[in-house]
Amino acid sequence: MTEEIRAIPMDKKYFTPIVIGLIILAAIGGIFLLLRFLFGIGFVTNLDTQHPWGIWIGVDVAAGVALAAGGFTSAALGHIMNKSNYEVVIRPALLTALLGYTFVALSVCIDLGRYYSIWHPLVFWNGNSALFEVGICVMTYVSVLYIEFLPIVFEKFVGNVNLPGIFSKFNGSIDKLLRVLQRYLSKAMFVFIIAGVVLSCLHQSSLGTLMVISGSKMHPLWQTPILPLLFLLSAVSVGFPMIIMESIISSRSFGLKPEMKVLSKLGKIVGPLLGIYLAFKIGDVVIRKSFVYLNDLNSVSIMFFIELLVGVIIPMRMFLSKEVRKSPTFIFIASILVVIGVLINRINCFLVAYNPPYAVRSYFPSAGEIFVTLGFISLEILLFRLIVKYFPVISIPISMKHKYSIKIK
Repeated sequence: MTEEIRAIPMDKKYFTPIVIGLIILAAIGGIFLLLRFLFGIGFVTNLDTQHPWGIWIGVDVAAGVALAAGGFTSAALGHIMNKSNYEVVIRPALLTALLGYTFVALSVCIDLGRYYSIWHPLVFWNGNSALFEVGICVMTYVSVLYIEFLPIVFEKFVGNVNLPGIFSKFNGSIDKLLRVLQRYLSKAMFVFIIAGVVLSCLHQSSLGTLMVISGSKMHPLWQTPILPLLFLLSAVSVGFPMIIMESIISSRSFGLKPEMKVLSKLGKIVGPLLGIYLAFKIGDVVIRKSFVYLNDLNSVSIMFFIELLVGVIIPMRMFLSKEVRKSPTFIFIASILVVIGVLINRINCFLVAYNPPYAVRSYFPSAGEIFVTLGFISLEILLFRLIVKYFPVISIPISMKHKYSIKIK
């Protein structure tokens, strides 16, 4: 007998000690962000003409885009491949991707010296620019994500429109409009789902192209013509671990039991994906003979070893174990390692491996850069918790509702 699953708002207390801590972090980040717009980007960052990109690009954008890959990987698995048993993780993954890409766009805006010119790519096209392709794809994909989230909004308000006071006379008209939009959007949704997957594949790989064109400024351990492919493979590989990590954290936060049956199946896919990525990564350094730089045993080679060992080899071995996939604790640890590995990879590619020839100093992020990044992460978590509190995002099994702290009326 198939167990009925239904998405409902998580009617739980919003403010907790952790939430308050995140609010404080977000407020500190907001202060530094205000200083950035009042006194300029140089006032709060350690960026210069030799190091124009810092952690706002390496972490907030490059890593942020990769870690938001759960949106298109879950869409491909659940909708395009028609694996309906993964439906329980699709909505949270969609929301995570939506918030992730929203903050990616904000990060690009604050990193631009002339942020008020961010609209220029929409008008002044340059088809030969990898950065133009990334910008257009990300902007389009953000729009697609918001469209994909609309059915959840319709589900919340259709039949429940209740405007206050004199506006109540519009309840019926608005409800009819929402029903019409819901009906027509459901017929066209497959177009947006396919577009989302295609757009994601395009800009995930193009982020790697941005560093290919850096040429000799990038260390040979990472400078490779197949960097776009490696970026795409790593994004696909981290998509499911992000879903697993988010699902377990959400379950613990709202007093639910993790959907281990679904998460274990996702974990079974991760091992082979990491194996494919590792094969291309090792094969690349062997074919290009750049492995000779590993004998230097400096900070660069050590970061390369950490990236592969912590982010690929160890979690791959864990995900290949049936016992690990059945354990919420161990599959959570394995997922975190993959996430950390992709984060280290993007930091390595955009910061550690980048060595401009005329730099008079090395780059290390300022306190302002770090706190803005932490503030964005905190605000993203706070918004996720707020949205799932009022919208039907997280699904629970109806037949087992007595095992959960959430009561369904």
